[in-house]
Amino acid sequence: MHTLIVVSHPNPQSLTHAVAAEIAHSLPAPHTADIADLAAEGFDPRITAADIAVNIKAGQPPADVLAEQQRLARADALVLVYPVYWWSFPALLKGWIERVFTQGWAYEEHANGTLVKKLGHLPVHLLALGGATLRTYARHGYFGAMRTQIEHGIFDYCGAPVASSTLLLASDDGYPDSALASARDIGRRIPEMLPSALSLPAPLLQRQQ
Repeated sequence: MHTLIVVSHPNPQSLTHAVAAEIAHSLPAPHTADIADLAAEGFDPRITAADIAVNIKAGQPPADVLAEQQRLARADALVLVYPVYWWSFPALLKGWIERVFTQGWAYEEHANGTLVKKLGHLPVHLLALGGATLRTYARHGYFGAMRTQIEHGIFDYCGAPVASSTLLLASDDGYPDSALASARDIGRRIPEMLPSALSLPAPLLQRQQ
């Protein structure tokens, strides 16, 4: 079994990168992991004319998009680790999804209005690191908005089940050590939440303290 961990943060010494590494190191053998560092790899998040052509079924994916799709095809689980910027993904990670999760590959829209979700085999784990307090998220509805746009708007649309969704905040007790402990726990449990191991329930939202 193989997990793809996608991390989006420009600083390799950041807690975001440390959390991604803890997840990879905590996966029990013989489970393997690949960390995709979008910033270090220089992934271009900008939508091009070629990208638009793919989504209207008039072209082949650009080489960098095809490489990412092939990397995802080798994965049994996907983990996204990212800081919360303006109550959502960083632009780099959002652009990765926009370019890689294409029509015909992640989903199929038909002229009669039917939608075929093509990623039901790929459980997703979301791990966001935020700076505000949980009270701030709750008071403004940011947490619910993030869940709607990311879990429902992106992954449910493609059929990819969100196996876990975790928000780590600087106000958490024991932070940042608590964030690393949460990452280790998630890494250990990823094999238990593969489609082959269980029937995945509705998205499980976790708040790690």
